[in-house]
Amino acid sequence: QVQLVESGGGLVQAGGSLRLSCAASGRTISRYHVGWFRQAPGKEREFVSTTRWMSGSTYYSYYSDSVKGRFTISRDDAKNTVYLQMNNLKPEDTAVYYCAASDTPRITEQGTGETGTYNYWGQGTQVTVSS
Repeated sequence: QVQLVESGGGLVQAGGSLRLSCAASGRTISRYHVGWFRQAPGKEREFVSTTRWMSGSTYYSYYSDSVKGRFTISRDDAKNTVYLQMNNLKPEDTAVYYCAASDTPRITEQGTGETGTYNYWGQGTQVTVSS
């Protein structure tokens, strides 16, 4: 079993930055696909970004159109942690951000953006961007 704990959320003004962390325990996630999703009040959970394990230490990164160019996903396997650097935040980025991991050896590019791909989830961290 893998436990995921998100941190780093908070209140920030528009244009500001935050870095979210997803710390994993229980197992090493170096060969896991790890994604970030978010859910705003009254809306469905949506894909934000994923680091998809390909082979060895090769990963591909994916972003939703709404965050591309502003957010960067990265991972530190030594710390068993995945990060989401969020820059130039906008009020519409306000949501609870969830970290998710999948131990399925191979997933499709389409699958990286689907909640059903991931079998481990964190509890979420609130990000609020004021205008």
